[in-house]
Amino acid sequence: MDRKYQLDTDENKAFLKRIREDLLRFGKQFPSPGGASYYLGDDGTPWKERPRETWITCRMAHVYSMGELLGYQGSKELAEAAIRGLRTELKDKKNGGWYAGIAADGTILPDKQCYAHAFVILAASSAGLAGVEEGRALLEEALEVYDRYFWEEKEGLAADTWDTDFKVLSDYRGLNANMHTVEAFLAAADVLGNEMYRDRAGRIIDRVIAWAQENQWRIPEHFTKDWKPDLDCQKEKPDDPFKPYGATPGHGIEWARLILQWAFSAYKGEGGADVPEIYISAAEHLYQRAVCDAWNADGAPGIVYTTDWEGNPVVHDRMHWTLAEAINTSAVLYRIRKDLRYAADYAGFMEYLDQYVLDPVNGSWFHQMNRTNQVKNTVWPGKSDLYHAFQATLIPYNRSVAVSVAPALRQQSIDI
Repeated sequence: MDRKYQLDTDENKAFLKRIREDLLRFGKQFPSPGGASYYLGDDGTPWKERPRETWITCRMAHVYSMGELLGYQGSKELAEAAIRGLRTELKDKKNGGWYAGIAADGTILPDKQCYAHAFVILAASSAGLAGVEEGRALLEEALEVYDRYFWEEKEGLAADTWDTDFKVLSDYRGLNANMHTVEAFLAAADVLGNEMYRDRAGRIIDRVIAWAQENQWRIPEHFTKDWKPDLDCQKEKPDDPFKPYGATPGHGIEWARLILQWAFSAYKGEGGADVPEIYISAAEHLYQRAVCDAWNADGAPGIVYTTDWEGNPVVHDRMHWTLAEAINTSAVLYRIRKDLRYAADYAGFMEYLDQYVLDPVNGSWFHQMNRTNQVKNTVWPGKSDLYHAFQATLIPYNRSVAVSVAPALRQQSIDI
């Protein structure tokens, strides 16, 4: 196999560097005049008729904050634009928190989403590290809002969606928002040194592991208000971009990495010696189940989007974010276990990325492919943001599994 696909080769590092630089060039047109992120089209030009959403704005702030930490010219100004959008037009100055987004005609998208608020925490954490003005103040505000409205202390989990006025809480509970809450809490703990947020991340993780064990390591995504799994939820809309039916293998893979990050940061023995085996084993089970169910599952390369509860593909489309997380987690597991199977997986994912998912004409990654690896745009038209793809150029070479990606850049613990 070509050395550029193989972990820990100079060729692979150079390949990722080229991808990283292409991504930063591709995304430069995202800021609107007010700072909120436009949705980007296939060639990186803004689709101004689409809403400017908070979660996308946060992701672009996070990416370009990392670009500043990497020394890429112009990144700080782009990160500052996104943070300005979060401090002004996307912020609900009457009720607190952040709108889901703003439509092209200036109207507010309804509801207050846990998912989006978790990304505000992540964006602010990274922006503060990059020296972006108001990044630290935004982080403190985002945590205060999150603690007040979304964290459910009794359950050790996060609620999902309020109405715009923060008066009515939806009965729906979901793990997608909780997964990104874990990511955000770990970043906040790394930046602030406040271990309460790391402890909360661990509480979420313990619940997720228990649910996964009960379902043969396929994680339930949707729950009732009293946190009972709703395994039939969304059967009528199985390819929803945020709430699909069934198991989402990409989330199993992503949870595996976050579990490892949390465990190695919470148990600080030399080289991970104090990390309970249960967490490493759980991460391996989640990753292996997802890869077994979804990778090359239907006669063509790629990771299917969803499966049923027996592991049969439901939505055969391949989403770019799932591949990015597979690249990350296979590398992290190899660093921990030194098992060559994980290095082989990484190489296979990188080869697939190069052959099918990288856009050689316009840059960035195609966001959705069909079951024969042709570009498709039913769920993810265009190329909305850079977050998953960009992180996949960094996480595989993070020497410290315990540290979030932006703090790791600040500490210069990523080999690039």
